[in-house]
Amino acid sequence: MERPVDDAGPPAQTAAALLPVVQTEDPAEPTVRVTEIFHSIQGESTHAGWPCVFVRLTGCNLRCRWCDTEYAFHGGERRSVQSVVDEVLRLGCRRVEITGGEPLLQKATPELARRLLARGLEVLCETSGERDIDVLPEGVRRIVDFKAPGSGECQRNDWANVDRLRRGDEVKIVVADRGDFEWAVNIVRTHDLAARVPVHFSPVYRELEPAALADWIVASGLDVRLNLQLHKALWGDVPGR
Repeated sequence: MERPVDDAGPPAQTAAALLPVVQTEDPAEPTVRVTEIFHSIQGESTHAGWPCVFVRLTGCNLRCRWCDTEYAFHGGERRSVQSVVDEVLRLGCRRVEITGGEPLLQKATPELARRLLARGLEVLCETSGERDIDVLPEGVRRIVDFKAPGSGECQRNDWANVDRLRRGDEVKIVVADRGDFEWAVNIVRTHDLAARVPVHFSPVYRELEPAALADWIVASGLDVRLNLQLHKALWGDVPGR
């Protein structure tokens, strides 16, 4: 006699059913290549001294002579944008900076910034003056690092970025010597930068004496700030600090 369906017992499991379920990454989820994420003290800009989470993205198309983050040129880990946001949130800091390398080389950087803003964080992005800064969403505080001649990359500056500057943005110029300083003074005056946004002059670490740059700034009469990289004063030239 045929057994009732209710008494038939569980169906035999196939070999495929016994295999573990593998969670695959959503192919529609944007990704970024990340060198490091760390919680430290903001060392530059008007935000210097505040706790900050840094998301250092991998890759740069410039080769500034005095670059202190060459380790971010290559390698890194490909991660989903949401996993980066989740890690930033776990660190429990209200301020985050997207940096590099050159963060605007990665097409998902604006989406990363957008999601961080949506979680109520204050979002900074430090970028060279070579990329169009308007790809970043409204609300991001963009810190534009225009390159002086001593960097070897001066010709790469996109001066259209001057007209893209908005409230909350800042400009930084790294100065290697007196020639760089005179160039920076001319740029600030030609574009009336100090009337647009805060402007920072930063001495090349261990190459130009900060006191010399301070004297030049005072003598110039410019309303610009001396930027001394607080993180290096605290920990030296150490990655991830």
